[in-house]
Amino acid sequence: MGFARTCSVALVGVEGVVVEVQADLEPGVAAFTLVGLPDKSLTESRDRVRAAVVNSGATWPQKKLTVGLSPASVPKSGSGFDLAVAAAVLGAAERIDPRVLADIVMIGEVGLDGRVRPVRGILPAVLAAADAGYEQVVVPESAAAEASLVPGVSVLGVRSLRQLIAVLADEPVPDEEPDEAGRPDPLLAGLRVPGTGAATGMHSVGAAQLDHDLADVVGQTSARTAVEVAAAGGHHLFLEGPPGAGKTMLAERLPAILPPLNRQESLEVTAVHSVAGLLPTGKPLIDVAPYCAPHHSATMQALVGGGPGIARPGAVSLSHRGVLFLDETPEFSSRALDALRQPLEAGHVVIARSAGVVRFPARFLMVLAANPCPCGRFSPTDDLCECPPSAIRRYQARLSGPLLDRVDLRVEVDRVTRAQLTERGVRGESTATVAGRVREARERAVARLAGTPWRTNSEVPGRELRSRWHAVSGAMDEAERNLERGVLTARGIDRVLRVAWTVADLVGHDRPDATDVALALQLRTGVPRGVPMAIGALT
Repeated sequence: MGFARTCSVALVGVEGVVVEVQADLEPGVAAFTLVGLPDKSLTESRDRVRAAVVNSGATWPQKKLTVGLSPASVPKSGSGFDLAVAAAVLGAAERIDPRVLADIVMIGEVGLDGRVRPVRGILPAVLAAADAGYEQVVVPESAAAEASLVPGVSVLGVRSLRQLIAVLADEPVPDEEPDEAGRPDPLLAGLRVPGTGAATGMHSVGAAQLDHDLADVVGQTSARTAVEVAAAGGHHLFLEGPPGAGKTMLAERLPAILPPLNRQESLEVTAVHSVAGLLPTGKPLIDVAPYCAPHHSATMQALVGGGPGIARPGAVSLSHRGVLFLDETPEFSSRALDALRQPLEAGHVVIARSAGVVRFPARFLMVLAANPCPCGRFSPTDDLCECPPSAIRRYQARLSGPLLDRVDLRVEVDRVTRAQLTERGVRGESTATVAGRVREARERAVARLAGTPWRTNSEVPGRELRSRWHAVSGAMDEAERNLERGVLTARGIDRVLRVAWTVADLVGHDRPDATDVALALQLRTGVPRGVPMAIGALT
């Protein structure tokens, strides 16, 4: 009787569980049994592994073979167990020393010809292995760079099962024939999922990598200030205005003024995109803020995550540490929009399915954009709109009050005039200038919040702001009067205080004064307060 064991990782969302893959050979009729709650794609590994072993020059054992995945109570899915199953079988057949396999984690799919293909979720799988104390990991060669992001883990990248056998058996490693020059590498196909990428608006290429400059936006002083404040404090933003006024332009330029992601944030974002199959080719680590702009026909599952079986990350998780832009927000289904309320507050989303409960990170900066009416031309200052008042009320009521109450900044984007559009030589501040102020404001907030679990003003609970970080005496009087008149809710006044702290960080004040709070109130309610709207005018 032969027995061998090695390890792999089962992913549940972006969290991994180390699974022991055991292979047992007994005398009897040749058969291959796979146990341990495998799904359909994992059950099919029996045929893939058998063909891969034979085509790699090894002998398939003609005995009763049982492969167990332990713990058996954890559901396993995907083809990432193939490599571990093949190695365990070869260990039980004594083609490889079983003692060598015991402390190695193997992740990868094998083809019928023995080539090793990458799978989604390499980074979170290796992170789970490292947390469990494993120091050696075998992954597909094309995913070795992604696996190497985890410190303290020795990564071996293999291109075929033949190479793995040679390395573990201490034999000369064969060279695999390279693919023809100019042809795409078929092994990279496992890193992408059909139906995803830039065409869907759910991708990991931040707008900072595109040729977008904030100076391209004509006029819109109030909206530009709101975008800067949103970036500095991580505040959600609602832009309302007629078509063609620049709402989408402002949203696309927002990620470019966000600070670069630190190491921990980069790993969090990369793990989510790895699970979703959205990692850019040749870029294993995402270090810029992601930008996701799903179409208004997106379902609730597309926004918050879900799907059959084990849930997949949605747009709120793909925009983690970045920007989620919902253009034409009233056209989204009310059910999908209201599902955003919980992740907006919690910073994560929990999805319960029959196959298990999945938790995805979802701390994003949300930007909503909407027209004032169905035709888009409604304005208190002119009569261009032809929509009846009832249609305008119904259109604006599609955004629920509880959702809008979680939005810190609400700005009306004015129609661009002919004079503004044709004026030469006058441009707003560039992305580099605004990004510099945002970076300095973030540094002030981080220094103030040192020793706490928060890094931006938008994350600080209201009770902490009221008890530990106070505004200048009397600065909040106007905001408190708005609370008494019902203009602000209790949550709203906390959000005004958060925005006031962000304004104070941008202009260099130690504490928010009356001017900072007035600007925060104006950005929250849209009611003019007699303060300059440009941050540069306040410094």
